[in-house]
Amino acid sequence: MAAVPLCPGLYCGIIKTGNNTEKCGVCPRGERADAEKICRKCENYPDLYSWLYLGFMAMLPLLLHWFFIERYSGKKSSSAVLQLITALLECIVAAVVTLLVSDPVGTLSIHSCKVDMLSDWYTMLYNPSPDYITTLHCTHEAVYPLYTIVFVYYAFCLAFMMLLRPLLVKKIACGLGKSDRFKSIYAALYFFPILTVLQAVGGGLLYYSFPYIILVLSLITLAVFMSTSEIQSFKDLLVKKKRLAVLIIHWLLHAYGIISITGLKNIERDLSLLLLVLVPALFYLFSAKYTEPSRILAEGASGH
Repeated sequence: MAAVPLCPGLYCGIIKTGNNTEKCGVCPRGERADAEKICRKCENYPDLYSWLYLGFMAMLPLLLHWFFIERYSGKKSSSAVLQLITALLECIVAAVVTLLVSDPVGTLSIHSCKVDMLSDWYTMLYNPSPDYITTLHCTHEAVYPLYTIVFVYYAFCLAFMMLLRPLLVKKIACGLGKSDRFKSIYAALYFFPILTVLQAVGGGLLYYSFPYIILVLSLITLAVFMSTSEIQSFKDLLVKKKRLAVLIIHWLLHAYGIISITGLKNIERDLSLLLLVLVPALFYLFSAKYTEPSRILAEGASGH
């Protein structure tokens, strides 16, 4: 066997080409160069953090579906509830089908390459030029399948939505005008391309920052929701089931972000941190009466 010089670059590997020969180049899909620069098939399973990342990317279209359904459903609550449940089922089925068609096919698990650093997501930026003239193209999915599986999931989400939602909306959303009843579907036709571009361009950045994105955005949206809903006390919170449901969803998002950051490496300590999910809502309720604009204006007018 002819000796092959060590492959240059971070992501080029030695692959067999037949006739007992080898060459240095891009590893086939589902493989990655190891420490010896030999392309090895990825047969590991994703760690907890990678699963949480995939869960985050799977949640994004669901949360956007719910937001636009609630916004455009009008006052017909039964119509909104059925659409919310349908959106949930669409995303669940899309996730299951995505796992079933991924390697190993027919199971709800996936084989994955280990993510070592941010550059693993952007191999196209690390094609080496050994002689400073010719570029050796070794661009491939080093984080297989964490990058492409999100696109597959979004495609199934869109397909199931187009198959199920228009018929459902046409049947149950009779109280809305013809132009309004499909607005939540039209919104999805906008945000799915946006999510796809976001994953294509910023997948690596999202992988390392999504726990903090969840915490920050969930805190902001919780504060906006409670202020716009004029929630000043626990009684205001319990008046409508919708308010309590939104609060519970935000608590789950807080918990998801905390678990993603801690990784549950120390179970007792990390589970105790989950008590922090109650803090933002409690702080808002206890401080709302002191920050009520009308009260501040009245005190200012009285000279206090």
